Amino acid sequence: MFDSDALSVGHSPAPSSATGALEKMAAALGDGLAEYRLPVGGAELPIGPGRFLRLRAHGEVHCLACGRVSKKSYGQGHCYPCSQRLARCDLCIVRPETCHFQAGTCREPDWAKAHCFTDHVVYLANASGLKVGITRASQIPTRWIDQGAVQALPVLHARDRHAAGLAEVALKAHVADRTDWRAMLRADPEPRDLAAEAARLLDLAAKALAPLRADGAVRPVEGTTETRIRYPVARHPEKIRPLNLDKTPEIAGEILGIKGQYLILEAGVLNIRKFGGYFVDVEID
Repeated sequence: MFDSDALSVGHSPAPSSATGALEKMAAALGDGLAEYRLPVGGAELPIGPGRFLRLRAHGEVHCLACGRVSKKSYGQGHCYPCSQRLARCDLCIVRPETCHFQAGTCREPDWAKAHCFTDHVVYLANASGLKVGITRASQIPTRWIDQGAVQALPVLHARDRHAAGLAEVALKAHVADRTDWRAMLRADPEPRDLAAEAARLLDLAAKALAPLRADGAVRPVEGTTETRIRYPVARHPEKIRPLNLDKTPEIAGEILGIKGQYLILEAGVLNIRKFGGYFVDVEID
């Protein structure tokens, strides 16, 4: 449960507003508490429980890559041409074990060198239950916050995204690789002993991981401790009612909480990342 005193500054934040393309919430971890700001049209609006949100979608999407205006979003905020051209929109981003860089068919080799051929981490997290995932080392702990994880533990270092994806495949034969977002929003999961779970899973996947370890593509993380994350949630929703800006372009209500990339309102929950690029007016009192 969120402690309202945790972010108290002795007075209510000033009202704020912005118009422009919506982007996924910016998240940071401060003293164990996830802290959020809502990017709209280049501005970042402070947001949290107890504030009143008014949001109106204009019915158009401004591509987050090129700015092209369209009626539909592809690949979480992109126009159709960019969704077909950009490496960040390719299937291999979701399934990194299918990386095709070495085949010479990468959409953006320079982008891949900067984003995929960097240090990655294979981790265990507890969001709606135990899961395995991967992220760039530079995205810790943002990636865990985006998933609504209350616990997370790095398990393996990987030399690049492809190697991390292959290691994830080996581990997900024994553990889930997805979050049940409805369960994640409904309540915090029961605590897990992530260090013990990591030892168990690495043992189960030892044979599948052996070639990657022998090649130096992955190696165990030594001497790390788990990260615990609290979220600014005054009240978890009893019923999960997804809000859709295509069907309900105007949304207003008190913010009850934020978890992952979801705003929790009395009327329902809004997945901000899903509606990236939507051109909106936002007021926060």
